[in-house]
Amino acid sequence: MIDYRVDDDGIAIVTWNNPDSPVNTLTDASLAAYETAMDRALADTAVRGIVVTSAKRDFIAGADVHNFLAARSVQELEARSRRASALIRRLETAGKPLVAAINGTALGGGLEITLGCHHRIAADNPKTRLGLPEVTLGVLPGAGGTQRLPRLIGIRAAVPLMAEGKRLPVADALKAGIVHAVVPADQLIDQARAWILAGGEALQPWDRKGFRLPGGDLTHPGLQEFMSVVIAKVHERTAGNYPAPLNILSCVYEGTGSPIDAGLDIESRYFGVTAATVQAENLIRSGFLALNDARKLKARPKDVPKAEFRKVGVLGAGLMGSGIAHACASAGLETVLLDREQALAERGKAHAEKLLGREVERGRLDADGRAAVLARITPTADYATLAGCELVIEAVFEQREIKAEATRRTAEATGPDVLFGSNTSTLPITGLAEHWPRPDNFIGLHFFSPVHRMALVEVIRGRQTSDACLAQALDFVARIGKTPVVVNDSRGFFTSRVFTTYFEEGMALLAEGVAPALIENAGRQTGMPLGPLAVADEVALDLLHKVITQTRADLGSAYTAPASAPVIELFVEKLGRVGKKAGKGFYDYADGQRRLWPGLAEQFPVAATQPDVAAVKQRLLHIQALEAMRCLDQGVVGSTTDADVASLLGWGFPPWTGGVLSYVDTVGLDRFVAECESLAAHAGDRFAPPDSLSKLAGSGRSLRDAR
Repeated sequence: MIDYRVDDDGIAIVTWNNPDSPVNTLTDASLAAYETAMDRALADTAVRGIVVTSAKRDFIAGADVHNFLAARSVQELEARSRRASALIRRLETAGKPLVAAINGTALGGGLEITLGCHHRIAADNPKTRLGLPEVTLGVLPGAGGTQRLPRLIGIRAAVPLMAEGKRLPVADALKAGIVHAVVPADQLIDQARAWILAGGEALQPWDRKGFRLPGGDLTHPGLQEFMSVVIAKVHERTAGNYPAPLNILSCVYEGTGSPIDAGLDIESRYFGVTAATVQAENLIRSGFLALNDARKLKARPKDVPKAEFRKVGVLGAGLMGSGIAHACASAGLETVLLDREQALAERGKAHAEKLLGREVERGRLDADGRAAVLARITPTADYATLAGCELVIEAVFEQREIKAEATRRTAEATGPDVLFGSNTSTLPITGLAEHWPRPDNFIGLHFFSPVHRMALVEVIRGRQTSDACLAQALDFVARIGKTPVVVNDSRGFFTSRVFTTYFEEGMALLAEGVAPALIENAGRQTGMPLGPLAVADEVALDLLHKVITQTRADLGSAYTAPASAPVIELFVEKLGRVGKKAGKGFYDYADGQRRLWPGLAEQFPVAATQPDVAAVKQRLLHIQALEAMRCLDQGVVGSTTDADVASLLGWGFPPWTGGVLSYVDTVGLDRFVAECESLAAHAGDRFAPPDSLSKLAGSGRSLRDAR
């Protein structure tokens, strides 16, 4: 776990090297081994100094988050922080110079280990990132980070890095003063040794007599104003849903005005309180571990050989199709982008070119890279060009007849053995597969818009989809850097079906006389990216109208109109306000601004008595969880974890909840059921809790553990 050697110059090389993992992480065992190695070096009078480095590709990836889930009490979590913090503090004051030779990424506790060294040298690696991103997991740095970083680079520079969880390339870390030097990788250890041999001093800046924080302390009026602005921005950004950012600011505010040891004590106390919150548990369990499992294709059938893709086809060169083509070509795949006319296909490629141009502007891609990606996209109107594709993705207009025609023509050009994926967001896959010669080789690949930003692909298994087809589809999703969640076929699948309830409930509230601004503000305060009425405008009301019309025709007497149906019909059929694309919906869109349409007051008079914001938030979140639970009961989604991942990545369900079904446990299962029963009594049967939830109530079990 820790390799140890002393060279001929009396320099101990302490190397992190976890044999059981591709990365080094901070665990009880690794910290104990590190302490043993460091104590050995400190006790050896022949050792002049110590170089700390890593045998892995990266330095240390941070703490093992499983430890946070295993230790749920405030006291135990605080004790963990104190142990790590005390070790780093003892080493930096032990009298022997310590150099961190940072060969790769150092995050969280990994960076805190380096901050406890007297000198930091990083290898010149463009992939390396340095930072304290604990806030993204709902916790805060617990091994001295909130105290050492501000003392090293100043409060103004340190606070955004910690409160926002930014990760810096080594060049930026050098400019900020986090590292002292950046050197070629093959010179890293030699340069670290040279600093010690040149008389490197074993004294931290904050232990020098007369030390002052760079840029001043919080008695300075300018810094007081800075902190006030940051606190206000954090409140605005988090709506009070996330304790960690504010607790980080409290650590800085309270700790930097005290000696370092008092500051470390303050940090450990805040760490225990913060890491024990339900928000931290949710962010770690769903937002980190479950997402990683999805990216590692845990749902992939195990006995199917991995599929290799070289050439893919995309049918339809609209925004969605061109976005998919951009993703495929960016991942190194030869991509045929087909539309009914050559000019339309060319326009789709031009959209991909525009996306690539933005990447160049932001420094994420150079001109040669852009040219290489564009060269891999072949726009065409000729189905024969699809020959040689291993996969074809259909992203044409959301109409059965058009999709059926595109499917048949593809089969004629490619043969039946090609994997065929439909990007439909609502039409059942099993029915669409009837037009492919091999329904076992047909699958849903539901991308989200805009494709270049959205990480999720909802992989929909039809009734005849084979394990081999599913495995190959998952291989493809991973190949293009997306995260898959597997669901079973049904109308609206999982994401569309559940997400729709959010803006439908917003429209139901509007029809009841709830003030539009209250509805929208409540939606944003839950942590959703947009209010429900703004989302409806983005989706397009005429599209929602078509879905209602199609569903009514498909289901006949079994059809039940959603509470939003009268509102949608009014806006589409009578008012002609169909959403953002037309410049008018629930909002008016002009001059790049979005403002609620003043005419809403005439169409939906505001009731004299308004609900409080908590009640509106409750309705907007509970209705989504209820629909997700129905999907789980019906086998549309396989587990609470899959539902959570799909909701977090697919439509931005508030991460502090852990996801759409973890939200039930966040509220408390018994309380959630009682609240739904109350809502059903006055808002409608759509809030009636499923029997599966009602039976669990009172059992003392959580939904996550039961399902």
